[in-house]
Amino acid sequence: MIYQNVKQVLQELPDAVELVGAVKGRTPEEISEAIDAGLRIIGENYVEESEKCFAVIGKKAKWHMIGHLQSRKVKKAVQLFDMIETVDSVKLAASIDRACREIEKTMPILIEINSAEEEQKAGVLPLDAVSLITEISGLENIHVMGLMTMGRYEDDPENMRHYFCKTKSLFDDIRAMDLPGVTMRYLSMGMSDSYQIAIKEGANIVRIGTRLFGQRTI
Repeated sequence: MIYQNVKQVLQELPDAVELVGAVKGRTPEEISEAIDAGLRIIGENYVEESEKCFAVIGKKAKWHMIGHLQSRKVKKAVQLFDMIETVDSVKLAASIDRACREIEKTMPILIEINSAEEEQKAGVLPLDAVSLITEISGLENIHVMGLMTMGRYEDDPENMRHYFCKTKSLFDDIRAMDLPGVTMRYLSMGMSDSYQIAIKEGANIVRIGTRLFGQRTI
């Protein structure tokens, strides 16, 4: 089932859109089946879970951090991941920069936008995004390469369009500023129930889990 699902989604996606397989709670065997079907980017929520899967899968695919990253997990994270999509503070960006400097690595990052402006959710508020990016753009071992958003969960995915539009508008505004040390290339939006809407609103990375792997049993 996973093999066929991945093949189908990849065929549906426009050429310019990259698929991140959201593998929270999935086994290395399930992830390997997805890779065999053509999945090239693994999206993980937890560093510990990533370590276990990485030990089996290694560099057969790229690894993106798509969950909240705690500062105390940064040293392990920078060794595992090829991109961190969820940077939302100067403190976290500086921690990533320091850890990458130690291993002579430059980490591509996305700035997570709290497009629904929910107090309990991670992400920087849209109004604060430019100041955050400006403050961290001089760090030598990270490279800001775009934005990521979750949006508020809605029973009707169509209602998520507003959050995607808001983030795309912010993305375009920041790109037009041509800030030093910033390359606005990626806009990561949309999951299994909303990725098609997100693509229409400008996403070029989509993070899909259930649509590929089925419902989690844990």
